[in-house]
Amino acid sequence: MSERTQVVVIGGTSGIGRHFAQSCAEQGHDVVITGRSADRTKGIADEIGGRTRGIALDLAEPEQVVTALADVARVDHLVLAALDRDYNTVREYRPADAVRLLTVKLVGYTAVLQALAPRLTDESAVVLVGGLASHRPYPGSTSVTTANGGIGALVRTLAVELSPVRVNALHPSIVADTPFWSDKPAAREAAATRALTRRPVTMQDCTEAITFLLTNRSINGVNLNIDGGEVLI
Repeated sequence: MSERTQVVVIGGTSGIGRHFAQSCAEQGHDVVITGRSADRTKGIADEIGGRTRGIALDLAEPEQVVTALADVARVDHLVLAALDRDYNTVREYRPADAVRLLTVKLVGYTAVLQALAPRLTDESAVVLVGGLASHRPYPGSTSVTTANGGIGALVRTLAVELSPVRVNALHPSIVADTPFWSDKPAAREAAATRALTRRPVTMQDCTEAITFLLTNRSINGVNLNIDGGEVLI
């Protein structure tokens, strides 16, 4: 990335979002992270250090997005990594939980881009974080699979509408060292077994992939799976 890149990470308080934000801060870039809790987000911004600041934002309430992001200036790189986990089956469907997850991932992501579009430059780039459940559903992934499948379609229309701003998406499989998966050894081992690389995906892998999508000027409208070849089996 260029010197003093202005980076915004929506959902930057944990997991992939925080790891990427930390990497950017260590390179000396200006970083804004968002999270649902004002106190927690500020505390994590302080932990990340450098030129990092935190903003409270709950994408489940998209009408708040414009106000929450009002003081964000130029945006060179935007990463949308916020998520809301949901185990929801068709036979025991919970519509309210599904509505929240789909609002966060689809309506919320789009609302952020609406709010920040005037602050993107022709050289800006955006990465949306989805997930491999769009291609490989599992029992209980009804809402997650729907949301990540929506991300795959959304990225294409965003690339068209926001041109020349580039918009891409990253779809990781189980990311073994995130807080959610780090204490689930059986799931991590299964992911490593399924991958042709015989190793699970890590947050560092995701950060490197996001950086590639943000910085390669010919990559646009792409859905990039990061799974060690798992979908080939």
